[in-house]
Amino acid sequence: MATSKLDERRLMSDEEFTLVEQTRYPVLGKLEDAALKDLTQRLRERRDRARDIAHRQRREVRGKSRQATNFEKQDAGNRQKARILAEALTRINSERTRRKAEELRENARRALRLRQGAEEAARPDSGRTPRKGMRKNASTRRDRIVNPMDAGRISQAGKRAQAVRDNA
Repeated sequence: MATSKLDERRLMSDEEFTLVEQTRYPVLGKLEDAALKDLTQRLRERRDRARDIAHRQRREVRGKSRQATNFEKQDAGNRQKARILAEALTRINSERTRRKAEELRENARRALRLRQGAEEAARPDSGRTPRKGMRKNASTRRDRIVNPMDAGRISQAGKRAQAVRDNA
């Protein structure tokens, strides 16, 4: 649920309200990275403090604290203050994420420009490729003198010639 600026001003001190105002759009986009980091740290400290006070007040109202309660039967707006500060931190974290993504995109663009502008690397020929159809590897076996289809006919002819010589 959104909180109006009037309610925010009522719940927070002037310094806290100024911090939360810096997390809204026109101001947030103009902050430098160092200022954004500092603002994040200060808001986290304020949020943690408000959360701890609200927690302590709830414990005292229930009677679980060692100290006697010195608060009214409410948390005096510290829960709402912690929620408002958490929302401000969410806005800051979103902005930091957006800036980081933009930085990564710019780095990728710069790398692409460098790569496209670079000369081709001198590399040796890659050898045989399937570009114009695969070609068979050269055989490592020795070449046959006779066609395999003629092998039977030739061996039979050799037998006959030997028989003629033997009978003669």
